[in-house]
Amino acid sequence: MTAAGNGAPVVAAGDGAPVVAAGDPIAEGIRARLRDVPDFPLAGVQFKDIMPLLADADFFGRCIDALAQLPAAADAELIAGVEARGFIVAAALARAARAGIVAVRKAGKLPPPTLSISYALEYGTAEIEVAAGVLAGKRVFLVDDVLATGGTLAAAIELITSAGATVTGVGVLVELTALSGRARLDGHQVCSLLSL
Repeated sequence: MTAAGNGAPVVAAGDGAPVVAAGDPIAEGIRARLRDVPDFPLAGVQFKDIMPLLADADFFGRCIDALAQLPAAADAELIAGVEARGFIVAAALARAARAGIVAVRKAGKLPPPTLSISYALEYGTAEIEVAAGVLAGKRVFLVDDVLATGGTLAAAIELITSAGATVTGVGVLVELTALSGRARLDGHQVCSLLSL
């Protein structure tokens, strides 16, 4: 994200071309509320903890309002949140956007029937699932807290699409640009409120 100071989030197509200008107050507010946790969950990983941001009710609300103003979120019938911090963002955004919510969960956490997909992470492999029968024909905005390598979000897009839904866009609070995760998201429109 490139800061422009107007309070709007950065939105870019898969190629990174800006669609909406960035907002310094939101970006800098997120930056001030992030906590870096070295070597978590594994050695060499620098974890971005958003809990201080979530604890600030007013500022978290401003972040949700910024995401809710995006056409891709406003056009969605469902907001899909990726386990686990993505659930928090998705629930708040679903309320603001007057949409339903869908959980993209780790395998074995949802009652059957489910649809699932396996994928590679930066530090291992994982499997995610969604409830069968709730996505077909729906417009879905996908959210998470952080976009890193893009593996989880790319898998979630594939899973949601295979369930018969249309992904209207992807929203994250923080994007770690050095990891090039945006490039893995199949040309979907991506919004990050802060890029590092």
